Amino acid sequence: MAESMEEDGCEGSIPLTEDLTCPVCRCIYRDPVVLLCTHTLCRECLQGCAKANSKCPVCRQVFKEDEAVPVRALGRVCETFQETRWRPPQRWSDVDLCNVHHKELELYCEKDEEPLCVECVTLHSTHRLLQLRDGAAQCKKQLNYKVQILEKKVSSYKKMTHKLGNTVEHIKSQAGQAEMQIRVEFEMLRQALVTDEALRLKALADEEEQKIAAAQDWITTINKEVSDLAKLIDSLKREMGNEDLPLVRNYQDLKRRAQWTNEDPALPDDSLLSMGKHVGSLSFNIWKKLQAHVKYHPVVLDPNTASPWLSLNADLTGVKESTEPQNVPDNPERFDPCVFILGAEGFTSGKHKWDVFVGQNPKWIVGVCKESVVRKKKFTVSASRGVWSIGLTKGVYTALTQERTNLEVKQRPERIRVKLNIEKGEVSFWDGGTSQHLVTLTHKFDEKLYPIFGPGLHDAPITLLPGKIAVHTS
Repeated sequence: MAESMEEDGCEGSIPLTEDLTCPVCRCIYRDPVVLLCTHTLCRECLQGCAKANSKCPVCRQVFKEDEAVPVRALGRVCETFQETRWRPPQRWSDVDLCNVHHKELELYCEKDEEPLCVECVTLHSTHRLLQLRDGAAQCKKQLNYKVQILEKKVSSYKKMTHKLGNTVEHIKSQAGQAEMQIRVEFEMLRQALVTDEALRLKALADEEEQKIAAAQDWITTINKEVSDLAKLIDSLKREMGNEDLPLVRNYQDLKRRAQWTNEDPALPDDSLLSMGKHVGSLSFNIWKKLQAHVKYHPVVLDPNTASPWLSLNADLTGVKESTEPQNVPDNPERFDPCVFILGAEGFTSGKHKWDVFVGQNPKWIVGVCKESVVRKKKFTVSASRGVWSIGLTKGVYTALTQERTNLEVKQRPERIRVKLNIEKGEVSFWDGGTSQHLVTLTHKFDEKLYPIFGPGLHDAPITLLPGKIAVHTS
């Protein structure tokens, strides 16, 4: 019985609250005054209306501020009500009513993105208001746009998963090629180098496992994010199927949930095997023990940078055109569409020299470039692009400076020698067969430099020639 009386008291307080509420500020009257038109306002609200247009906000009748009469009895009632009123907890029957005016929610504010009752109109007088069904349609439209964005991200993530899967296969292929080359070279030196061979194979296997594990981790992470996106999309679609009012009420929360802040996946740097470390200059690394069998190459090629239209030989010393584009990952280090390849090792100091056998190839480029040279778009080869090189095109030998310089040669060189002196800021080119100086390019190098090779699209390879080995003992 007591509970029933308590509930009746709650219901009775709602109309009383409305009777004591100012139509302007929607709060309990403070220092109420009555106009000649019999409508009551807070004195402060009256002053605001007088400054605006001197019209009653209820009936729009013109008034004079000094005609307003204080209603002290009503003021005392409001003060008593404020001191004694009990705010009951919200019940399920109140859920679909305005929290301020306890009226049915029929409108939608486009600016504040929330449902309103008709009494809230004065509080949103400068905002665009819509019927609730129109507001719900607008919310659905916006959420549908968000869903489309998320679905596109799912597609992008799946494509990256496919790329990572191909990367795993390429890593396995690289590992197979490296293992084959290691075994060929170690077979000649088997008896003396069993221990060394085992160590090198272990290093290769460890790196293969590490790179594959890293790629598999990426795949697992992306699959999880795809799953999370799918769950989020399903959740949003379920919410979009709700009735208009629950949808609009939850719209702001749904819109926040629909924001996907995770970065789109990308193939990381250094995701492929360091082939140069395993098979580049391999004989040189064991030269102290078997000098007679060693071939030392000052520079070896980095297949991770090779254009898809290039193929390399097993020991990374020769490169030529591939009849078909290679199925290789589009990793950040790789040149595409330009047909170039870099050396496996970069230089930041010292003197370096290497010979390139170009043979009778009708077109080629040989030189050095800075590490940050463009990889993923076409560019004009010149010093201004960070490439210091010479080349042969249409029978003309040219220094590829910003203003092309033709080179005079006594006879067609088949071997190009490149000498790099970083401290002096010089890279010079010579005929390796006759020792004729061709040209010297100068620059203050402030970045790591890599040998660069453009073999042209021809069947004949260009080859890195072995250097001379001198052993000094004391």
